[in-house]
Amino acid sequence: MNKEFIPYEQALELKELGFDELCIAYYDQWVDTNNEVKQMFRVGEIKGVFENITPAPLYQQAFRWFREKYNLFGCIDLQVCTPSHWFIRIDKIEINDYLYHSEDKDIRFNTYEEAELACLIKLIEIVKNK
Repeated sequence: MNKEFIPYEQALELKELGFDELCIAYYDQWVDTNNEVKQMFRVGEIKGVFENITPAPLYQQAFRWFREKYNLFGCIDLQVCTPSHWFIRIDKIEINDYLYHSEDKDIRFNTYEEAELACLIKLIEIVKNK
């Protein structure tokens, strides 16, 4: 079930971009007795911004947030060939034109999950570079 939620690193970046939607899971971070930073995935509703707690949105929730807040639409395309490959495309909604297409750069992914994470990372990068 954890694979439905975005990884900690991307959740932290979304938090830095202002993501504060209600989530059904979160990452809890603390420093242990050996002074090492630990992080754990936990299930439970959370909304808001907390110092050591990072909301863990579902992928679909993160993609919706980018559509609603930044008018960015990320999608995963399948190119059926031998072997099949996945590509990502990011469009700016109001201009109906793509900002990025991994196929243009000959970047392809072997699985949908790899493409989904790459699309999320690219959305974060685009917003950070605005």
